[in-house]
Amino acid sequence: MSLLDDALAEFQALPEADRKGIKETAAISTKGLRFVPLPGPQTEAYLCEADVLLYGGQAGGGKSYLLMGLASQEHTRSIIFRRESSQTDGLEEAGKEIIADTARFNGTEKEWSWGSGRSVKLAGMKEPGDWAKHAGRERDLYGFDEAGEFLRDQVASLFGWNRAPAGQRCRIVLASNPPRSSDGYWMTEWFAPWLDIQHPDPAEPGELRWGIMVDGVIDWKDGPGETHYEGEPEPRTHISFTFIPAALEDNPFRNTPEYRAKLNSLPEPLRSQLLYGDFNAGAEDAQNQAIPTEWVREAMARWRPQAPVGIPMCAIGVDVAQGGTDQTVMACRHDGWYAPLQAVPGGETPSGADVAGKVLARRHDNAKVIVDLGGGWGGDALKHLTQNIGAEFVLGYMGVKVSMRRTRDNQLRFKNVRTEAYWRFREALDPYQPGGSPISLPDDRELLADLTAPTYETVSEKGGMAISLEAKDKLVKRLGRSPDKGDAAVMAWFSGPKAVTDMAEWRSRDVGLPRGRIPKAILGRTAARRR
Repeated sequence: MSLLDDALAEFQALPEADRKGIKETAAISTKGLRFVPLPGPQTEAYLCEADVLLYGGQAGGGKSYLLMGLASQEHTRSIIFRRESSQTDGLEEAGKEIIADTARFNGTEKEWSWGSGRSVKLAGMKEPGDWAKHAGRERDLYGFDEAGEFLRDQVASLFGWNRAPAGQRCRIVLASNPPRSSDGYWMTEWFAPWLDIQHPDPAEPGELRWGIMVDGVIDWKDGPGETHYEGEPEPRTHISFTFIPAALEDNPFRNTPEYRAKLNSLPEPLRSQLLYGDFNAGAEDAQNQAIPTEWVREAMARWRPQAPVGIPMCAIGVDVAQGGTDQTVMACRHDGWYAPLQAVPGGETPSGADVAGKVLARRHDNAKVIVDLGGGWGGDALKHLTQNIGAEFVLGYMGVKVSMRRTRDNQLRFKNVRTEAYWRFREALDPYQPGGSPISLPDDRELLADLTAPTYETVSEKGGMAISLEAKDKLVKRLGRSPDKGDAAVMAWFSGPKAVTDMAEWRSRDVGLPRGRIPKAILGRTAARRR
């Protein structure tokens, strides 16, 4: 029995006079409305006060109709996106059903316009930078249908134009099923208080939480108000977020045996995502994804807050940002155990000396420092580090340089050093290698997204076939951001001591390691179970 069935049963149980009164109140309240939201979550979403709302979960929850109902009745200037403009046909169908002949529809521009000045536009945003085509024009409603298919920066970049004259309500509505690829991980990160089952301060559906969007990441606050960030001329106003789950059973127009049977026939994890709205079900890896998502998740599940006993800091991977909006990221590695990655705004590291100072403040045990020289940003930092700790403890990492090495099975060459570094990290994450994987990573959603973003291909090279990782500039363009944390973690594994080669030396230092066989738990290894 659905929630609507429950509500109807309770309604029928009321005295006739009460039922008559409810009918009259409902008729008055909805008079003139061409769209009346369904009882339950759709009504809650329609009336929701959040500045940013995530609505959805299960398939068939009425997401498209909610977007069109809000746009045509509650807002004056609205735009609703699908990732590709060819996918807006469902929205167009819903719009024509709701709006009918009350507004003029321009089929070329996919836009409805009213004599009062109200407008509703449908658009696609296929390429990472397509958001810029819509920047500069104020909209009081930004809607994203199947939001999990968009990139984080595509959505976040339009927040600044969600505004209107005084008195007009503004909001952003993300209507979505659970994301099906790593491109959509940002959504589960933004709404972690509702979606992350391990979140330390979970939120109830519909509960408002407050925060500030900073470079695509939410800085959570205790409540409404303002925060003045150092170096900024004006304070930023806190905005409210919430999540309202929608279920198939809430929509009597879709909750049919035929549609439910269709969803039940889907393969996992798509079945759990669409039928149950499970945001924790595994996302599908991209074709030729270099590092499998599940391997990274397993490495994060192995992680413990303290570094393994007696294992020194072996390496620090440093992805450099000198000024600008990017961030300098440092990944400190103790054999296979990684400390939580440190990200510093580029404004705090305007010079190579500043970068070196941040690194030296975290470095100990003569750890090797691997500095990214891509784009020329790390050269000054490399120079200062070399002057301070010596050339033998510093490595300049040039990802575009040719690699002469081969895969672990000696079958394929690597196109360049960056491909080699990522593939070596993939090999280290492999849970089916003898003894299991030695890697344990902190639970960091941005790190997860970065590591699982690059794809690869095999290409014909002089001397045989080679693996070629997706070019960095192409990846940045596709993602709309730089995978700084992933790069730093991979660089930290690329060079520096490891237990497989340096355990005897660590033991000779009498750093507390047990004599004889080293327990696997110390190295963070967990052998995978074959299924």
